[in-house]
Amino acid sequence: MSYTAIVDYGVGNLKSVANAMQFLGMRTLITGDAAGLERADSIILPGVGAFPDAAERLRGAGLDRVLAEQSEKKPILGICLGMQLLFDLGEEGRTCKGLGLVHGRVRKIDTEYKLPHIGWNSLTFQNGAPIFRGLEDGAYVYFVHSFCGVAADEKNVTARTDYGASVVAAVRSGNVYGCQFHPEKSGEPGLQILKNFGELNR
Repeated sequence: MSYTAIVDYGVGNLKSVANAMQFLGMRTLITGDAAGLERADSIILPGVGAFPDAAERLRGAGLDRVLAEQSEKKPILGICLGMQLLFDLGEEGRTCKGLGLVHGRVRKIDTEYKLPHIGWNSLTFQNGAPIFRGLEDGAYVYFVHSFCGVAADEKNVTARTDYGASVVAAVRSGNVYGCQFHPEKSGEPGLQILKNFGELNR
C-alpha cells in the first residue's frame, strides 16, 4: 500500500504536514523507523528549530544513513529546517555537518531586513522542478526562517524569493527536493506542491 513517510526525529511540525497530505487524499505514516521509511513511496523531512540539534538527532537515530540510502530510490522533500539539513554544512551557532544530499552550506540571510523572516513572499522559479507543476512565477508562500541554503551549483536552485536579498527558496538534486518555506501553511500553492510531490513516485 502506497504512502508518504514523514520523518519523526523529535523535531518538526509533523501533524500539520500529515494533515495537509491527508486533505489531498494521500496516505501518510509518521515514523522514525528505518523499515517504515524503506517501505514508503516518498519521504518528507520536516524541521523546526536549530540546525545542530536537528542534525545530531538524525545522526543519533541513524536516520542520516537511511535517508542517504533512500534518496537513491525515491523522492525526498525537506521542508524549512528539513531543507537546510539536506546541505553539506550548517553555520547556525557552530559549523555542523548536514546530510550532504545537496551540495552547499546554510548561512544567515545577508539582509538589512528584520530576522527571522516571517510571512508571505513570492517565488521566482528556475531550472524546472516537477513539484512546481501548475504554478506560475509570483506564487506566494509562507516563510519562517533566519538562515538559508547557499547552493554550490546554481543548477540545484529551483526557486528564489526576495527579502532584501535574493534568497534560495527551493532546491533539487536528483530525487531530493527542498522547500525553505512551509507548503503545508501556504494555501493553494502549497497544497499544489505537496500534491505534485506525493504523485512523483506513484
